[in-house]
Amino acid sequence: MDSSFFLSRRLVLRVAMSLAAVLPAAAVQADNYPSKPIQLVIPAPPGGGTDGMARLTANALASSVNWKVVPDNRPGAGGNIGFDLAFKAPPDGYTLALGESSNMVVNQYLYTHLPFDIKTDMLPIALIARVPLVLIVGANGPYLDLEALTAAGKKRSLSFASSGNGTLAHLVGELWKGKAGMDMVHIPYRGAAPAITDLIGGQVDLFFASVPVALPMIQAGKVRALAVTAPGRISVLQDVPTMAEAGYPEMEASVVFGLVGPGGIPKRLAQQINAEVNRALQRPESVQLLAAMGVERAPGSFGGDPESFGKVLQAERAKWAPVVKASGAKVD
Repeated sequence: MDSSFFLSRRLVLRVAMSLAAVLPAAAVQADNYPSKPIQLVIPAPPGGGTDGMARLTANALASSVNWKVVPDNRPGAGGNIGFDLAFKAPPDGYTLALGESSNMVVNQYLYTHLPFDIKTDMLPIALIARVPLVLIVGANGPYLDLEALTAAGKKRSLSFASSGNGTLAHLVGELWKGKAGMDMVHIPYRGAAPAITDLIGGQVDLFFASVPVALPMIQAGKVRALAVTAPGRISVLQDVPTMAEAGYPEMEASVVFGLVGPGGIPKRLAQQINAEVNRALQRPESVQLLAAMGVERAPGSFGGDPESFGKVLQAERAKWAPVVKASGAKVD
């Protein structure tokens, strides 16, 4: 028999063995995942809303499937430093990140240069939660409801605080400014805590704060809640109307929190992580903790697969890109 036949056969066998070593890797990885701790990059400092949501998710996974998820705070540059670390990690599912609207959606329009391509380097994996905002004013101020605040804003310029340029608090304020036809001046702060401090002290007129951040101050009587940006009233602020009920149906908005990873994570593995995150966050104790933060997450109404989470982010980009452009906000 021609020796070339044996050479060809040996070549085919060698190629087949090489493919066998490579192709099942994703399947084997998904079957054995996780075989070591998972690094969860938090692109924000400790103590804030992103940090709290990340640690809640890590604890839920530990309780649900005994996964060891290690939170790793990497703040800076609006979340870009942490994301850059996560997206340049090997796409094996052992380095993930917990993002929110600002760094997953807004930064690509806010920053002139990003160290990564958000569309190709970030893989959406699981929607964690949507957290509504609440419009708050100082408890000792003259504004008892949204109507009174709007009337004042049409007579004089009001100041609205935010936790930084390009944050959802900033963009919602800009959006309402246009919808209500008011003259408002944006006052950015380095975080929500100093913004609320100045709100209480009367240095600024109003603040669209996330519900978990504002809730303790509302309950303590230090600030007054006028309206929430949720689609319906929320259990922890049942007496507070929605912006839609107050006449502004276009003002529905929530901070979107989600689990993301580097592009290139195998689809089967991404789906496995997604399924376990959804299952962990639908446990009664997780639902209870989220509800206490103002997050309504009834079983089956949240989550979805990675593709549906990607569509959520696309819709958020379509909604907020023109608002960022109109505001003129930029960070270099």
